[in-house]
Amino acid sequence: MNKNDTDTRRKAVIMGATSGIGMEVARALAMQGWKIAVAGRRIERLHKLQEELPQVTAAMQIDVTDEDAPQRLETLIAELGGMDLYFHSSGIGFQNVEMDVKREMDTVAVNGMGFTRMVTAAFNWFAKHPEQKGHIAAISSIAGTKGLGASPAYSSTKRFQSHYMECLEQLAHIRKLEISFTDIRPGFVTTELIKDCNYPMNMDAADVARQIVSGIDRRKRVMIIDWRYRVLVFFWRLVPGWLWRRMDIRG
Repeated sequence: MNKNDTDTRRKAVIMGATSGIGMEVARALAMQGWKIAVAGRRIERLHKLQEELPQVTAAMQIDVTDEDAPQRLETLIAELGGMDLYFHSSGIGFQNVEMDVKREMDTVAVNGMGFTRMVTAAFNWFAKHPEQKGHIAAISSIAGTKGLGASPAYSSTKRFQSHYMECLEQLAHIRKLEISFTDIRPGFVTTELIKDCNYPMNMDAADVARQIVSGIDRRKRVMIIDWRYRVLVFFWRLVPGWLWRRMDIRG
């Protein structure tokens, strides 16, 4: 962290800001006056976001599957002048009824190993800078609340993400670290990720981002977005396992 930085604005790093929820969260945080650094694979999109939002003061190409991604994250945080919020919105997913192995492994690489690599890096950064009282927020999914046969790797890695966040929260208490966690579980959001799927109850990414930022401000622990999906998740958790495994749930 740059000790000479006198900027008192809250500072956020957004991983996966090149499209969808990550990009819209950047816009929503900018409206609240945050100072923002953005990261993702498509650097040209990050530069366009910088042109649009003067609050975005740093941008870096980071692929969460690269082993040097944590070091690049540290460099980005230094350029920003510190970090109050790490927001993780990097992820992929597929319907994979045919069980294409490459799709499954790619999903695990990004949503499992990439997620772990970056969230661990953020946790360790906050541990080294306890004065920050850090906050880690990540997009998981309602798909992590039940096993979805049409999307095995996606559903499973989203459950892993929620479980990992819970473990890190307990670890923070064990180590007496003031780090807050927000597990964000949206339903279907109209983004590039699901553009070819015919899912019901699609939500607008900008509306979802506004709800996310509101929840971050209140340091909510778990957010299911929106109310329709909260009802849906409540009822599908009641479905007996033997019946759930016989259901055909596809977009």
